[in-house]
Amino acid sequence: MGVKEMFSLARVPFILLLGVVYVAYVLIGGVIFWKLEGDFGRKDLSVALNNKEKLLTTYTCLNQDALVAVAKVVQDASKRGLSLKGNNTADGFWKFTSSAVFAATVVTTIGYGNMSPITTAGQIFCVFFALFGIPLNIVILNRVGKYMLLIERNVSDFLERKTTRKTCTRFFIHLFCYICGVVFFFITPMIVFQQQEGWTYAEAIYYCFITLSTIGFGDFVADSNPDKDYPDWYNVLMASWIFFGLAWLALVINHSIDILERINNHFKMRWGNSEQEESGNTEDKTPETQVEEADEIKEPPAAQST
Repeated sequence: MGVKEMFSLARVPFILLLGVVYVAYVLIGGVIFWKLEGDFGRKDLSVALNNKEKLLTTYTCLNQDALVAVAKVVQDASKRGLSLKGNNTADGFWKFTSSAVFAATVVTTIGYGNMSPITTAGQIFCVFFALFGIPLNIVILNRVGKYMLLIERNVSDFLERKTTRKTCTRFFIHLFCYICGVVFFFITPMIVFQQQEGWTYAEAIYYCFITLSTIGFGDFVADSNPDKDYPDWYNVLMASWIFFGLAWLALVINHSIDILERINNHFKMRWGNSEQEESGNTEDKTPETQVEEADEIKEPPAAQST
């Protein structure tokens, strides 16, 4: 059996192979997180229990029920953005700027979880706001990302006509755009968050990635410390960073798809199509092949790689 026949047969269970790789990837990640965080989590829990015992020992008038009541007050104050150190943040989270950032986190599906509507009307409105806002956000970000990719391609095509090394020119244009994106949406925000929030650089870059990837754990949230007095421009900068950062991420995704399509076409040209595709027999086509052909037919000309 030649290499061509082996490659043709390997395409049949490819979707199963992807499933196995995905499951293995998730399980391996779970094991690594378990090993990295499990022991530390148990130690952290023991420290918390010791602090609880010290608190009860120091303040003898504070029993178990009173400690639970105090913890509930602290939790409620933290959820509403109130500081227990003073009354200088009596407005809490739901100011206009913070509410606008919250609306942005809803439609972008980041969902930090540090603030959420508690009224029935607010919860119902949030449902309908997200129902129409999330698709609108996806469409806009996808369009902006494709427009940015089109500008990048036009610049690359213009420079290619001015030089003889077209491949090197396109590569360096893509590399330059990637570097600019990393600087604008990761390095610069990392410095700003480190200065405004008091985080370490590792925590700031971690927050940047968790936000722009829309994972949104909520363990680090900018503009949410009730003991800090943030400048007025901070909310505007944060909302702009989220929007354009997600658009840049859409550009990266579109560019990655373009690269994968080029690699796929390269292998098709190198190994050729299978005997069933050459004879035009559609009965023996795999589901993956049919999906790929359907995507090629339905794909609009504007989305195809240049």
